[in-house]
Parts: sequence; C-alpha cells; structure tokens
Amino acid sequence: MRRHLIELVLFSTYAELRAEAARSYLGLIWWVLEPAMMMGAYWLVFDVILKTGGADYIPFLLIGLTLWQWMKQCITHGGYAIWSSLPMVRQVQLPPIVFPLIAMLSDTVKFFFIFLLLVVILWALGYPPNAAYWALPILFFAIFLAAAGAGFIVSALVPLVPDLRFVIEQVLMVVMFLSAVIFPLDQVPPSLKGLMALNPIAVVMDDARGILMHGQLPNWVGLWKVYVISIVLCAIGVASVRAFAPRFPKLAS
Repeated sequence: MRRHLIELVLFSTYAELRAEAARSYLGLIWWVLEPAMMMGAYWLVFDVILKTGGADYIPFLLIGLTLWQWMKQCITHGGYAIWSSLPMVRQVQLPPIVFPLIAMLSDTVKFFFIFLLLVVILWALGYPPNAAYWALPILFFAIFLAAAGAGFIVSALVPLVPDLRFVIEQVLMVVMFLSAVIFPLDQVPPSLKGLMALNPIAVVMDDARGILMHGQLPNWVGLWKVYVISIVLCAIGVASVRAFAPRFPKLAS
C-alpha cells in the first residue's frame, strides 16, 4: 500500500508539472522567468535606487530570493492544496496529506530548474562551482523539511478557516524581511543579531551563501538545530492533517 502511494505521489507530481507547463504559452520558460522578474525588481529597489547593496550584493540577493521563493511556494501551494482539492477529497480514498505533498514536490522540481540557472549566473559573476557543493543536498533537504512542516500545518488549518490565506501571505512577507533574505546579517544592529541567529531561515540562507559564494561548508551545529526544528514542524504538520482529516470531506468547497 505504501509503495503504491509513493508511486501515485510521484506520478501525480509529474502530471501536475506537465499540466502546468501546458497551461502557459511560455511553458517551462515561465518557471524561470517569473522568479527572474521578481529578483530584478528587488535588485532595482535595494541596490540601484536605495544603494543598500555592495560589491557582492547581486549574487547575495539572487541566492536569498531563489531559496526564499522555493520555501514560500512550498508553504503556500502546499498549504492551500487540501482546501483547493476538497471536491476530490470527498470522492477518493486518499490520505489528505498527499495533496500538499504533490504541490511541494512540484515546486521543488521547478526550484531545481531555477537553481541550475542560478549556478550559471553565479559562474558568470565569478563564483564558479566549488568543492563545498557536496553539502548542498544536505542543506536543501533541511530547507524542504522546514517548508513541508510549515506547509502541512497551513494545509490542515486553511480548509477550516479559508480566510487564513490572506493572513499567511502577510506573515510570510514579514518573515522574509526578518530572515536575512535581502540584507546581510552584518547590517543588523548588534542588539538584534542574537535574535536573528535563532531564525532557522536566516541560518540556511547564511550557509547557502557560504557554499555558493565562498566555498565554505555549513555551520553544522546550526544546521543540526535547523533539522531538529524542521522534523518537529513536520511531525506537528502531519499530526494536524491526520487529526482534521475526518472533517475535510464535510467542509464546503
């Protein structure tokens, strides 16, 4: 049964990606073009207009936004997956957790296309692949676990209170600005640096930039803490979806 469920998730992820590519004239290009436009907007505002960047700001910003966009999409698309699939939840005998998982895996596949483009851009800017790249899968898995845990929690709550979608969008915007996505930690006032260091997103952002820009291995102690937090989030998220699963088929679409 578990094997068939895994095969179903993988096939559904593939089908979702094909359907999404077919819905747009740009197809696969839009997966890369959309985040590229967002990166360009942030670069224009923070580096060109506000002059808050520096010599390394472009790669710094590209890395942060690429990872953040992946996390945000996993949380939002995964978080809304059960709510948007309520008619199917009523008709098929599947664990509801399947729906957010398919959405998150789809976003992860798209992320790897964007990441390949990011590596090419970094190479062109003078940051070629280095020996520390072997640590990237470990870092990426920690990021996926954290995003999946948050996404599962959101997916359990949104069908019950659909208006939470609007709150979550605003919360994620605040989290982005508190996670060193668009500014370096050394610009944070000393009184707040300790608090920022407790943010797991800020930790993985710093580690990713260390690997991609400077060939530095992650802070393993900090990354281990991120793994612990992510596993706890996943456990809470899965338990929440299971707890509310009997109520989902009774909810209005």
